[in-house]
Amino acid sequence: QVQLVESGGGLVQAGGSLRLSCAASRVTFSRYAMGWFRQAPGKEREFVAAISGSGASTNFADSVKGRFTISRDNAKNTVYLQMNSLKPEDTAVYLCAAAYYGLATMQEVQYYDYWGQGTQVTVSS
Repeated sequence: QVQLVESGGGLVQAGGSLRLSCAASRVTFSRYAMGWFRQAPGKEREFVAAISGSGASTNFADSVKGRFTISRDNAKNTVYLQMNSLKPEDTAVYLCAAAYYGLATMQEVQYYDYWGQGTQVTVSS
């Protein structure tokens, strides 16, 4: 069983920054592409960012390009999402996901095999 646990969410002012972490257990972490998604109340779950197993390739939603960075430390079985210049519309539960032998280009929910339970990010105006 693969377990993913997100942390680092919180309440910030618009323009502020947060770094989210997602720790994976019981995996050979480098075999998994990792993605970040977010879901706001009443809205569809949407893709945010993804990174290949080696970390060589990354992909971002248009809404966060230039503001968010995804990275990973395979020795620690952890993926990160650095969020800068946060906007109120970034408010959502952020979830990490793992895709076995996946690609950073994968943006659809159905491509991912495992999911964390999410961490809340709230951005005040």
